[in-house]
Amino acid sequence: MTIIPDAPSTLRLTPISRLAMGGRWRVEAMRALREPVLLWFTQGQGRITVAGTTRGYGPHNAIFIPPGVMHGFEVAPRVQGSVVFFGRDHGLHLPERPYFLRPRDPVSQKELIGTLEHIQRELESTRAGAQRAARHHLGLLSVWMDRQIERETRTEALPGRPLAAQALVARYATLLERDFRSNPAVADFAAALGVTPTHLTRACRATCGKSAHMLLEDRVLFEARRLLAETRLPIKQVAQMLGYNSAGYFTRAFQKAEGMTPSAFRKKPNHNPVVPRG
Repeated sequence: MTIIPDAPSTLRLTPISRLAMGGRWRVEAMRALREPVLLWFTQGQGRITVAGTTRGYGPHNAIFIPPGVMHGFEVAPRVQGSVVFFGRDHGLHLPERPYFLRPRDPVSQKELIGTLEHIQRELESTRAGAQRAARHHLGLLSVWMDRQIERETRTEALPGRPLAAQALVARYATLLERDFRSNPAVADFAAALGVTPTHLTRACRATCGKSAHMLLEDRVLFEARRLLAETRLPIKQVAQMLGYNSAGYFTRAFQKAEGMTPSAFRKKPNHNPVVPRG
């Protein structure tokens, strides 16, 4: 199976408002990246789903997402902030699970803002050693995260949400990310997790307000959009890569969810297809 890699995979810092260029689906649909990401919100509010659990975010919230963890979040017009893409070869010791951080004291906020500004300045610089300097500041960012995680005493659990459900849905999200291209059913995932499909769906609704099937469909649909928007692969091959038995079945499923055929979606503006690699 050919998997189109996420590109680029080097250190970069981007305004959150720019992530939705080319379609809101690029941030709102469930997806996972192959590199760590830190979201830093400075203005606005919304909801974010990470590893199957949904919670609200607002100003001065920092969310760390390791590679391979499914996530998606709302981006309203007033939402501002920055996202740090660490790259796949960052060489840092980073947390292996997601963290939702709320640095409330001005000193911690100032430290984070200053570090991000240093990273951005070096990435835009043409001076000798700029990339190396940016990576050193990235290391300081990882230190900031470690200290903030240690400082915050609140848990990752959402108030009133069962911890068992969160753990189950996190395991489901991990399996879903690994196997969604083979077109499995929710029942297959439930069997692998040792629960019934009904129980799995009940847990998903408790943690993120969506059924297990909706999470699976959302992840597959994101990958379909990405392949259509970023590659010139034939639609038949896209269907095969996502586990569909035929291009016709894929077209019907895509049109039902998206409201247009794969061909029509590919012709929309703001797409920038690239030559497939990998």
